[in-house]
Amino acid sequence: MGKLYVVGTPIGNLEDLTPRAARILGEVSLIAAEDTRVTRRLLSHLGIHVPMVSYNEHNQHQRLPALLEDLGSGDLALVTDAGMPAVSDPGSDLVAQAAAAGFQVEAVPGVSAVTTALSMSGMSGDGFLFLGFLPRKARERRAKLEGLTESTHTLVVFEAPHRLKATLRDILAVLGEREMSVCRELTKLYEEVFRGTASEALAHFSEPRGEFVLVIRGVTTTAAASGPTDDQLEEAGQRLASLRKDGVRAKDAVAQVSDALGMTKNRVYQMWVESGRTTR
Repeated sequence: MGKLYVVGTPIGNLEDLTPRAARILGEVSLIAAEDTRVTRRLLSHLGIHVPMVSYNEHNQHQRLPALLEDLGSGDLALVTDAGMPAVSDPGSDLVAQAAAAGFQVEAVPGVSAVTTALSMSGMSGDGFLFLGFLPRKARERRAKLEGLTESTHTLVVFEAPHRLKATLRDILAVLGEREMSVCRELTKLYEEVFRGTASEALAHFSEPRGEFVLVIRGVTTTAAASGPTDDQLEEAGQRLASLRKDGVRAKDAVAQVSDALGMTKNRVYQMWVESGRTTR
């Protein structure tokens, strides 16, 4: 009976591959790779010639039974394009089903873009939320962020270059001018770590290129615990009533009051809904 190795691969610099990972990749009978073309470049660099099969979000359900069958006769290595498998890719299903079928599963740890970005951000990693890639659709993306407006945890997000500016605009609109770190092309030749606010990041990355990891500071514990003052609540109510009377849309009214008074959008939106009920 074979063993499933969950192998971490470099996120950029090939020198970050551990000696143990190189040895395992050369000893297994088969490698299940997110993209065989990417993994082939790594194996060629190492001088390793081991059979590969693709295993990704598009074919995982079809490939999984065959991979479990392959484990019955030899060791299998699971790798992603970069970093640790099962982090923003479908490897978790293979791990779960291999373990359930009685196969031994062993991790061969490697570098991770999540922890690398955290360590470069200058923000605390004692408690953080990894969100992977945010939804592609703007409405769903904003809804996801709305649920995090009062989170005290550091937020870590992956993003593609063609969606970076839209995501930064949504972060600014929903979370406000949070301190953040935008990491580009980590460990690669053109590595860049930008530290500033969401609006500053928008201005800096006018033509985004490469792969990005965003690290966003959470709400401070003091601010989350204290909540808005009575004066803030009173002024917010007055502003919302005036904006409603002027026919301003809920989304715009909430954003204006939240930015002006430093209140979370969730709390202001709650006041908007409640005030609407009382005026009917």
